[in-house]
Amino acid sequence: MDLSTDLSFIAAPMVNQSDLPFRLLVRRHGATVAYTQMYTSDKLLFDKDYLDYHIRDLTLAKDVDISRPVIAQLCGNDPDVIVQAGCRLQGYCDAIDLNLGCPQEAARDGHFGAYLLGQKDWPLVQNIVSAMSHSFTVPVAAKFRLCQPSSKTIEFAQMLEAAGASWVTLHARTVSARRRRQGAADLSEVKRLKESLQIPVISNGNVRHFDNLQENLALTGADGLMVGETLLGNPCLFSGNVPDPVDISLEYLSICKSYPGTVISIIQTHIRHFVEFQCGRRPWFPKFRAALGATSSLEEVESLLTYKVERWRGRLPRVSHQGPTESLPDEISEREASLVDENLGSSFPDKMPLTEMQPL
Repeated sequence: MDLSTDLSFIAAPMVNQSDLPFRLLVRRHGATVAYTQMYTSDKLLFDKDYLDYHIRDLTLAKDVDISRPVIAQLCGNDPDVIVQAGCRLQGYCDAIDLNLGCPQEAARDGHFGAYLLGQKDWPLVQNIVSAMSHSFTVPVAAKFRLCQPSSKTIEFAQMLEAAGASWVTLHARTVSARRRRQGAADLSEVKRLKESLQIPVISNGNVRHFDNLQENLALTGADGLMVGETLLGNPCLFSGNVPDPVDISLEYLSICKSYPGTVISIIQTHIRHFVEFQCGRRPWFPKFRAALGATSSLEEVESLLTYKVERWRGRLPRVSHQGPTESLPDEISEREASLVDENLGSSFPDKMPLTEMQPL
């Protein structure tokens, strides 16, 4: 990948959620680039099952155009380990990103991610990025949060640029292990950063609906946008659409069938996000969560969506090639569907307007 690659709309790295089927889904619906989840560098070196699982994830759809470009993200604090891990991945991805933004307690305890932003660790970060840029055959990038004080962020980013980063992504919030979000992201900091660097700057934060995309770009002047959790609820965000939650769930399941290997718990979490984004305030949603958690196969998840969820929404069940499970009826009459609709009431529309949807 070179810097002519379109960095306009990027699907962020999300722990246990940036699986291959989800990456393909968001690429279908407007994302120009997708990141993997954060990979732990030492596990790539010392845990063969971990390495094999993620290489399979990167190569299973190698003949599908929208599977690339894909950006692998590494975390760690040892330049040698990170370089060795990256060398094992670089043949399967188009760039490698250093995680300098993870706020979780595991990152604090392991001293990586956003906990490398303190000035005492700047020489270490500089060594890591420099070693990556001199060792890899693919471009190197970095995603980070605001330094403390935030005025130091530009100096930190200029150091990354000098060390060989091809682009940077700023999530314009400071780090907190207890709360990932301390108010809105300060997009003025992204603007300041863009005005201070020669390399591309990606803005991350404050995108909850389609209109926010152009608002963010207009305010920051950034070269592109990275979106994470909002894409989990609406993977069609970049295309400006709000899909029917059952439709998008079934599309994701179809990709999972074509490229098997994603564990059921990850699939369940994606399906929950898709449905919750529009239906989280429906009276039946708690029953749906419980039923989804009890599923153990793609077929059971599909039947839950096409039969029970459609009934709860006041609709006729869909015809599924899998057929109903034993716990679900083979048919539902139009009269029964109308009774379900009456029970739900008209105060729960099938689709809330985009501006009214609760952000994830």
